[in-house]
Amino acid sequence: MKNLFILLVMFCSLGLFAQENHLDHLKSIDQKSNQYSQIALAIWNYAEMGYQEEQSSALLQKTLAKEGFTIKKGVAGIPTAFVAEYNNDGPVIAILGEYDALPGLSQKAVPYKESAGKRAGHACGHHLFGTASAAAAISLKEYVEKNNIKGTIRFYGCPAEEGGSGKVYMTRAGLFNDVDIALHWHAGSGNSANPRPALANKSAKFRFYGRSAHAAGAPEEGRSALDAVEALNYMTNLMREHMDTSARIHYVITRGGEAPNVVPDFAEVYYYSRHPKRDEVIKLFDRIVKAAEGAALGTGTTMDYEMIGGTHDLLYVPTLQKRVHANFTKIGGYEYNDEEMRFAKDIAKSLGKPLDLNYVKTVEPYTLGSKSGGSTDVGDVSYTVPTAGLRAATWVPGTPAHSWQAVAAGGTSLGAKGMMIAAKALALTGMQLLDDPAFIKEVQEEFVEIRGKDFQYIPLLGDREPALNYRN
Repeated sequence: MKNLFILLVMFCSLGLFAQENHLDHLKSIDQKSNQYSQIALAIWNYAEMGYQEEQSSALLQKTLAKEGFTIKKGVAGIPTAFVAEYNNDGPVIAILGEYDALPGLSQKAVPYKESAGKRAGHACGHHLFGTASAAAAISLKEYVEKNNIKGTIRFYGCPAEEGGSGKVYMTRAGLFNDVDIALHWHAGSGNSANPRPALANKSAKFRFYGRSAHAAGAPEEGRSALDAVEALNYMTNLMREHMDTSARIHYVITRGGEAPNVVPDFAEVYYYSRHPKRDEVIKLFDRIVKAAEGAALGTGTTMDYEMIGGTHDLLYVPTLQKRVHANFTKIGGYEYNDEEMRFAKDIAKSLGKPLDLNYVKTVEPYTLGSKSGGSTDVGDVSYTVPTAGLRAATWVPGTPAHSWQAVAAGGTSLGAKGMMIAAKALALTGMQLLDDPAFIKEVQEEFVEIRGKDFQYIPLLGDREPALNYRN
């Protein structure tokens, strides 16, 4: 009994030593905080849209190469996609990074709306996402070297998340097939690491072809492609009454003709269909296609469509997600200084919301039942390898993504502070995974059970090639 007690004490002591060693190692991230802040700010200023992130991708590649990572450029047929690897055998830990901006959201780092005079802005915080993930990957690489342990660290440079489905092409190319665990994070208005669902998505551009004619002089000779677009939109809007209430359909008319007195011989409408389950979004999209075929038949036009994007819903593994949450809670949040507080109050005023800093200073408790909102190509990764993530407070609480307020905060020290706690939470989780291969195996077994043993990955965007001329 005495020997058992001694062994138990020794085991606990080793665990505490490992924990202290991990936290001590994370100081290296803090020591490079100025460097990482400058990288994030540079990418914020580049503000490059999907598949155009040449400078942003190059900067992250340069940063990782300098730290001893081997770079594979232009993976999955995408010039701005890359994989940076430090290979020391052992488990493969992947950390995802993004760096694309959104069109039409140019904004200065000020608490009032003022354009920076650019085509795009980082309204989803991907400049922080890519930089913090690179910081975590570098920290893990240093941990492997310092402790002479087995482990392969990979940073995945993922372009065009905003509607371009960059990770889908990377998943389809098999780039995640040998990964053991994948970690990611995202900018947000509070600190959390709860299971956060994402909607499966299929998007396409429907194009109609008619016959032009003088709209007043010879209307009987025309066949309006715009009429077909409007017919499709009308039928789709009628469909809303007869579909799952958790489904979403939205569209914009991207081409509708050139002049009112000319019957349009070409028109185009861009559709998104979403649902919490990938199988259901396929059915929903097929209904839209049938409506488009009917619209063409009824207006005497012809129709074709081009798949633009398609992502799976987000699959989570409870055991892994709880570990990420525990580690993020251990890292904790941060405090605003006086200047940041003034900025935050002005932003909150612009939003018309009270300023609650609770989940900036702390991490939201672990809960289930978060509502599905947008879609993410991380979903496809999550159906290939056990995946977990978190959200860090890089924006003023209450700030919606894709807003000028998000762009503004992302260019300040608020974004940098949130980015750093995210990097440390990812790195801490990665160190624990490398130290405990048995835990990785447990997570993988749970993942297969949840996903299904007979699951076969089929990309929802089909066999199309990356839309390198895509403009968000």
